[in-house]
Amino acid sequence: MARERKFTKEDLYQETKELLLEVGYEGFNFSILADNLKVSRGAIYKYFKNKDHLITNYMVYEMEKFIEHLTYIGTLDDFDSQFESLLQSILADKDNQRIREMAIKLPEINSKYTEENRKRISSLHLEMYHSLQEFVTKGKKQKKFPAHLPDSLILGFIFNTIDLPNHEQLPTEEWIGHIRFMLSHGIVIDN
Repeated sequence: MARERKFTKEDLYQETKELLLEVGYEGFNFSILADNLKVSRGAIYKYFKNKDHLITNYMVYEMEKFIEHLTYIGTLDDFDSQFESLLQSILADKDNQRIREMAIKLPEINSKYTEENRKRISSLHLEMYHSLQEFVTKGKKQKKFPAHLPDSLILGFIFNTIDLPNHEQLPTEEWIGHIRFMLSHGIVIDN
């Protein structure tokens, strides 16, 4: 019997991410994943009972990493540093935002293997919202955001910049700089 190729959790999650982005939830299966990792399906089934079990585990992993980064952002002293770090994190890797959106839209699966992960994902969404709420509150206190604007509008506006297409294929840093400018100063010049 041939010895099974070993893979790390990070290898598995990276390939899971790439496959989800390529084929989406519906097209995702262990056969393709195993082929891409050059392992047997059985090697994956040793750790995960089905694709939903794996995908929800992966989504918890990604969301925990994002929450960890939001926690770091919260430790930065000034609002401008927090704003810069938040923009960098949400704009530099748009794929992770697409994955987080998939987590929200996962079909309801009543499985003992996914229920705990679904609860954890919901909990992480609340934690993410609270971290971002603190960011907006700090921005309003420091008069960086207009006090009359709803917090949800500010957050929605920032997060929807992710979907802006970079048609000119500008380098990431330049693209982020332009978005930062527009978020900070608007697009209309008052003369």
